[in-house]
Amino acid sequence: MEQPAIKITGLVQKREQFELGPIELVIPKGYVTAIIGPNGSGKSSLFRLMLNLTKPDLGEIELLGEKVGVNDDHLLKQKIGYVPEQAIDIEDHLRAEQKTDFVRKWYPQWDVNRYQELLRRFEVDTSRKLGRMSKGMRRKYDISLAMAHNPELLLLDEPSSGLDPIAWKTMIEVIHRYMEQGDRTVLMASHIVDEVKRLADYIVFVIQGKVIGMYEKDTLLESWYVLYLDAGDNRHVDWRAIPGFQSVESTGGSMFKVVTGQAQEAQSWLETSELRVIGQQKLELDEILQRLLEQVRGV
Repeated sequence: MEQPAIKITGLVQKREQFELGPIELVIPKGYVTAIIGPNGSGKSSLFRLMLNLTKPDLGEIELLGEKVGVNDDHLLKQKIGYVPEQAIDIEDHLRAEQKTDFVRKWYPQWDVNRYQELLRRFEVDTSRKLGRMSKGMRRKYDISLAMAHNPELLLLDEPSSGLDPIAWKTMIEVIHRYMEQGDRTVLMASHIVDEVKRLADYIVFVIQGKVIGMYEKDTLLESWYVLYLDAGDNRHVDWRAIPGFQSVESTGGSMFKVVTGQAQEAQSWLETSELRVIGQQKLELDEILQRLLEQVRGV
């Protein structure tokens, strides 16, 4: 089995108001993986831990086969690009080109042509001070800077925050092109459903500091359905026996609406039980997340 891009083992970080973990997570190399979850679930904390910007209380993290926080990691970080959720305020007095001149010295693989190409595509003026840029312009600059050294691993924390629709579309195209080489990896946190659907190969659900599950995106979206049923004269159905059962709701008479996370298996079970499926509808990612959140909260 190929070495994963990220491996997290027994990770715990305790804070006064929040506890992250324990987390076990393996992110495959060569794919885009999206972390989604409600605000305050620990997504940004996880990125900071990966970059050794904060320390865990327990557990370990490996990036690109190297343990984080054990030895001098400057060589490892040369292989990583990072866009944080929030811009760094103390840099506001710098012009973008000044920050670039400083940052590029840390990356032997810095590709000035690639950097200039990204600036042109995103229409970024690097003569402006960072603090004078709009949120969207600052975001486009940060993405360009993070990708300019062609990193093996790209960590993106809410990358589209502040982007207008045209810039958002450009970002999607840029990431698709970045992945064409086949051996690069993106881990992104996002709450934009369409962004996840267009970019992600895998989805990790994080809720209240815990990883609820990791799924192959297409398989996940083909698994969660609302099924509309005609139970006929069958008034004593054991609904919870339906594979992947999530909920059931009467819609009048013999008609019912059932939500399942195992659509194919559920339909086979229903046919065997002589319950007729008269309609079906896929759940969107945000609806799936809401269902998982309700399970965690015991709603």
